[in-house]
Amino acid sequence: MNDDANTDAKADAIVTHNSWRSLRQHTDARIGLGRTGVSLPTREQLAFQLDHARARDAVHLPLDEEALQQQLEADGFQVYRLSSRVSHRQEYLQRPDFGRRLSPDSVSYLQQQATQITPPDTLIVIADGLSSTAVASHAVPMARRLGAALNAEGLRPGPICLVSQGRVAVGDEVGELLKARSVILLIGERPGLSSPDSLGIYYTYAPKVGLTDAARNCISNIRPPGLSYDDATDKLMFLLLESYRRQLSGVQLKDTSVRSELTGLDQPRNNFLLPDKR
Repeated sequence: MNDDANTDAKADAIVTHNSWRSLRQHTDARIGLGRTGVSLPTREQLAFQLDHARARDAVHLPLDEEALQQQLEADGFQVYRLSSRVSHRQEYLQRPDFGRRLSPDSVSYLQQQATQITPPDTLIVIADGLSSTAVASHAVPMARRLGAALNAEGLRPGPICLVSQGRVAVGDEVGELLKARSVILLIGERPGLSSPDSLGIYYTYAPKVGLTDAARNCISNIRPPGLSYDDATDKLMFLLLESYRRQLSGVQLKDTSVRSELTGLDQPRNNFLLPDKR
């Protein structure tokens, strides 16, 4: 046994283990940490500090928008680079309202573009949000799957709009200016101590400035240890097609595409067919 193993064994010997410790194999949550005397074990304390640092980094590290644009364009997407009314990151954290609206230059740019393109069926908007780590890690593979699913339905996705320092509601203004039927917003979610890279999707039918969260549907925790890209695409497409059929989104639109454990009824998974084709 090497010196490191001896040290670990000695440290483990003085820890009083929690009876829930075995459950940690099923979750990233901080459960069953044990104790040393009346304190946390040193290993768990250091792990907490590391995860806290990763969460802070996810909020404050700037997104490499140039690299993200290049990856998207390499996949065949047209990209519009936009910005919110936020001038710097501290202002973004202190003034959420500034992140919900586009800058005057971005508004003028989209107004000009709207005269040159056909109004899209849906728009994919990407905003850094509160986790640049999530967007850098997951936005491109998520956009690939969404683009393929939309194209399979013959839907016009329009250009991808990349918004710097954006909040959720900024997607509504983008969609309204480009006269899109709906908006799919990919955004970095507020990081947790076990999930600094969680991507969220917010979907809105008939987007316009002034809508509240009640008008949107949210799919969260998209990352390898959470909801997979394929499952997220499946859920979103079900909601999107249902929203087109019912002409609404938000609290009145529910995801009934999965098995109900309470009723025992199987609901068909989304097969990416528009309602009028079924």
